[in-house]
Amino acid sequence: MAFDLEMIKAVYAGMGSRIEAARTAVGRPLTLTEKILYAHLYGGTVSQAFERGVSYVDFAPDRVAMQDATAQMALLQFMQAGKPQVAVPSTVHCDHLIQAKEGADEDLAIANAENKEVYDFLASVSNKYGIGFWKPGAGIIHQVVLENYAFPGGMMIGTDSHTPNAGGLGMIAIGVGGADAVDVMSGMAWELKFPKVIGVKLTGKLSGWASAKDVILKVAGILTVKGGTGAIVEYFGEGANNLSATGKGTICNMGAEIGATTSVFSYDEKMGDYLRGTGRAEIADAAAAVAAHLRADDEVYANPANFYDQLIEINLSELEPYVNGPFTPDAAWPISQFAAAVKEHNWPAKLEVGLIGSCTNSSYEDITRAASIAKQAADKGLTVQAEYTVTPGSELVRYTVERDGLLDTFAQMGGVVLANACGPCIGQWARHMDDMKRPNSIITSFNRNFAKRNDGNPNTHAFVASPEIVTAFAIAGDLTFNPLTDTLTTKDGQQVRFDEPQGIELPPRGFDVEDAGYQAPAEDGSGVQVLVAPTSDRLQLLEGFKPWEGTDLHGLRLLIKAQGKCTTDHISMAGPWLKYRGHLDNISNNMLIGATNAFNGETNSVKDALTSGTPYGAVPQVARNYKAQGIGSIVVGDENYGEGSSREHAAMEPRHLGVRAVLVKSFARIHETNLKKQGMLALTFANKADYDLIEEDDTIDILGLTTFTPGQPLQIRLHHADGDTDLITVNHTYNEGQIEWFKAGSALNLIRLKESGEAQLSQK
Repeated sequence: MAFDLEMIKAVYAGMGSRIEAARTAVGRPLTLTEKILYAHLYGGTVSQAFERGVSYVDFAPDRVAMQDATAQMALLQFMQAGKPQVAVPSTVHCDHLIQAKEGADEDLAIANAENKEVYDFLASVSNKYGIGFWKPGAGIIHQVVLENYAFPGGMMIGTDSHTPNAGGLGMIAIGVGGADAVDVMSGMAWELKFPKVIGVKLTGKLSGWASAKDVILKVAGILTVKGGTGAIVEYFGEGANNLSATGKGTICNMGAEIGATTSVFSYDEKMGDYLRGTGRAEIADAAAAVAAHLRADDEVYANPANFYDQLIEINLSELEPYVNGPFTPDAAWPISQFAAAVKEHNWPAKLEVGLIGSCTNSSYEDITRAASIAKQAADKGLTVQAEYTVTPGSELVRYTVERDGLLDTFAQMGGVVLANACGPCIGQWARHMDDMKRPNSIITSFNRNFAKRNDGNPNTHAFVASPEIVTAFAIAGDLTFNPLTDTLTTKDGQQVRFDEPQGIELPPRGFDVEDAGYQAPAEDGSGVQVLVAPTSDRLQLLEGFKPWEGTDLHGLRLLIKAQGKCTTDHISMAGPWLKYRGHLDNISNNMLIGATNAFNGETNSVKDALTSGTPYGAVPQVARNYKAQGIGSIVVGDENYGEGSSREHAAMEPRHLGVRAVLVKSFARIHETNLKKQGMLALTFANKADYDLIEEDDTIDILGLTTFTPGQPLQIRLHHADGDTDLITVNHTYNEGQIEWFKAGSALNLIRLKESGEAQLSQK
């Protein structure tokens, strides 16, 4: 079925005039990115051109999607906004809280029992406020969105950093924090700095072992984890038209790993095929009718260097499979060079586990390509040397591949099918291992491979590749094996080589499912009670943060000076902490426990200026000590601080525990916005070398807040223990509206103030 068809038709009906007005305002042909953005302005038709990377712009997304871990906090905030129903189509997807341990049925049953109060809360709050609810086991949010909600030329936001997956169907889909979702669900504008546009021209056609996954693995190697920051990546060219819609989704999904705002492809026949294959022929027909609006102008494709801020060209006919890692998704190794890299860096060559699936690579095409390799293991008499797991992306995919016998194929090679959920990709993995600190290697078809990301072991070397490459490595059990060229020894001693993988884009017999897992909300939710037990340690109703006191901030204590990579996983870990995502005080006990203290090289060990004797303590406890004494604190960080997922808990926890400012060399986009939304100061060193001036015993003043103005730097005075002081300049990117968030104490406080003001006016 096609959800929200009338809304989609309305978007298409207004696109032509809005795009023409934008073309006039800008004074040149438009990229696809610009067409979609200008067609979704909150104020309607454009009257002026916006400057890429400079102008803050208000947008009106078509829909919102939330996964269960982030939906809890987002919806707890929405409940405070005073709205009777969401203003745009919105959905909740229960995919993050299911731990992978034994297998799909057992793990799902355990999750339903252990997370009952959370699922009951999400179901009830969705029912009350008009939100579609996808039950546990229905699938991973991004795959479910691609199958049901994504549409060419649309715009959506989602409370997960891999929301860009929907770009595979030509949608501008952006990962955000929950406070952003609250804005849109409340009917307010959603603000974004107008992004730059990176063009990736794809020529040729994939063949053999090369897959869509290898496109983004190569791009990650080119742009690095921060090269896409502040930009939308737009793929185009003959090669793009040759990729399946789900292959495009894989590329867009993992664009989060280069820091991109999102990624997008123009509408083509492959998208139409996928829409029809998933029961949305009406949308395919509607998109085809406005196809000219769903691609860049001809002049852009003729001279792309004139229209993109950066241009990359990749010939798919020459593309090798890639393996990226370990510990960072931008360490890109062509398969022909990977074995040498393993030996050179002394990475554990023995492969212990291969894992396929996840939101990035769990389409029917992905499963069939991996299954074609798995079948060869049985047919050629090979014994699988590593553990092997399969995570289907949705019940629709799982049911269909089971019907078509593909799950039996994986079972023959000893594969374990996990629940339709995130599982090991986000650390929800009860891994069977003798020593959880032992150096070892795993390979996945997931998207991220930060230290501790999958299993909590800092010495697990996680590599990322396509599902078929992962499957071949799992059979070999050796990372120095090249499945394109090397042979393996069968049970009877023969040397055999893998044939190239074979995949099928869409099931020849069509998709099928008995229960997709969708639950529609009540038509009138006014009488629905939201279920939150006051004694719960999983859920906690929120209280608003205090407004700014109207003065400069004096006497702040340094909480931690984080050194090196500090992702949202370091700031607010997932894994076992996911259970507290709806309880701000409890989950705050994981704040910054993974960050490395620059002064002692340790994690979760910082100096407590108020404690004599043993002056070092856990980061959350030291923060609580300062807060209890009415002392604010400050966090200092390195480059690309807050890289990784969209989790706003990484901003809410410091805010809750009394942190007033985060000062870093540079921010990842989503995290900087999340800090602003929660009423915190997100600051960057004007001179990055000033990072070295921060000393462990410093007390810190933030000056210039009484005249806080866009574009005007602030100053920080460092009071050192020896009596010396340093005065440094710090920059910020706050606009007028964001400064109001700071003054009000949070963006949500401002929404509530406006809502109460409007209510008072209506009563008069």
